[in-house]
Order: sequence, then C-alpha cells, then structure tokens
Amino acid sequence: MTFDYKKEYKEFYMPPKTSVIVDIPEMNYIALRGTGNPNEEGGAYQTAIGILYSVAYTIKMSYKGSHKIDGFFEYVVPPLEGFWWQDHVDGIDYTRKDAFHWISVIRLPDFVTKSDFDWAVEEASRKKKLDCSNAEFLTITEGLCVQIMHTGPFDDEPASVALMNQYLQEHDYENDITSNRLHHEIYLSDTRKVEPAKWKTVIRHPIKKKIIKS
Repeated sequence: MTFDYKKEYKEFYMPPKTSVIVDIPEMNYIALRGTGNPNEEGGAYQTAIGILYSVAYTIKMSYKGSHKIDGFFEYVVPPLEGFWWQDHVDGIDYTRKDAFHWISVIRLPDFVTKSDFDWAVEEASRKKKLDCSNAEFLTITEGLCVQIMHTGPFDDEPASVALMNQYLQEHDYENDITSNRLHHEIYLSDTRKVEPAKWKTVIRHPIKKKIIKS
C-alpha cells in the first residue's frame, strides 16, 4: 500500500475545526523562498510552486530510473505548505499581500538524503527544462504549536486565528512567532478544482507556555 503522510500522521495534517496543541518533530523539506503577492499570475510564488512539484515528483518517481535511493518506499507526495511573515507586522495582515515573505515547502520522506535531493534538483532541471537551482534542502523543527483546520477562503483565516488565540489564552499559552518560528499553513485542497468555500487549510502557530506572575 502506498504510504500517505496525511493518513499516517493525522495529528499533523488533519486537525479538527477546534484548536489543538501539537509537538512537531524535525522534518526535511524541499523549500523555495520569495516575496510578494502569491496570487500574482506568473509571479515568483507560482513559479516556486512549479519548481517544488517538479523536484518532489522527480524523487517520487526515482525508483523507475537508474538513481536508486536507499530505503525508498512508494508514497503520496505530501501537501504543499507555506511559512509566511511580513516585516514590522505582528501576525499576518491579509490586506497587504504584496508585503509577504514566504518559504514554500513540500515535506521530504526521511529516506531522502541531501545527495538524493541534489540529484533530483539536477534531474528535474534537465528533464523539465526548468531552473530548479534555488530549491533548498531545509530542515525545520517547529516544536510546540497550536493548530486548527480552517475551511474557506484564505482571506477568512483571521477568524480561525482568533479562535486559536482564544484557546491559548484559556489554557495559559501564548504565541511565540519570531524570525525563526513562523505562521505556517498546510494546503489540503486543490484550489483549481475546489470552490473557495470548501478549501481546507491547516493553520499552525508556534507557542510557548505563558509565565504566570504571582
């Protein structure tokens, strides 16, 4: 049976519509960094997504070619994810999309080494005639986080974030968003095929225990 990360790690990819706390371990990703409005037609974000999937599927299909990866097993490519921030903004201002900084990522199976990744970048560039050289092998340990399943358009996310913040306040936690711990989204819907009202997005924020002063 083909391994599906969403099904095997439901606690990371399929949270309820209410806030939950999770401890996210170290994971490796294919990553691309950029700035600007993600909705810009033919812009940097959309170009990055094309590169991510080109590298991801090169690795997924590697078993059919000459490059053999130790420990390889067949799997479903994990969903697209994104880490987002804006300079001098506390949280996210959804009305200022041009001010976004982002790191777009797709999770890598643990058996993929940096050497395998480098091969895939070169192979994808050659086969797709696409410059994939900006793709990074990125390791992230998010640690303690709060997350929620948001249903609906991205611009409606503040309502779900408000529920997360209320939950933190009620349970003596607080947001710990920093330059190294970022607003994180996991995209579970194909926005080209699903109407916005039904889009499912995991929203995840880093947190820490609130210090209660006596």
